Amino acid sequence: MDWKVFASTFAMIFIAEMGDKTQFAALAASAGSKSTFSVLLAVVLALSAAGVLGVIAGKYLGNFIDPQNLKWVSGPLFVGVGLWIMLSK
Repeated sequence: MDWKVFASTFAMIFIAEMGDKTQFAALAASAGSKSTFSVLLAVVLALSAAGVLGVIAGKYLGNFIDPQNLKWVSGPLFVGVGLWIMLSK
């Protein structure tokens, strides 16, 4: 296990998810339910599944696209989606 990669990935994902729409959706689901454990389990499994898909996609994309080039493509796409969400009604 590469603990440096683990720690930096954990920190990056944790910070990125704080205040994210996913966290607000989990908060709303938990507030509207008497089964907090069910909501917690669903959130953990859903985020784990999304993470697994991201890791698998990243592994295969890394075989075809230089990771440095992927940063240059994904960064503007991320900003573009953010602007699109911000400016849409």
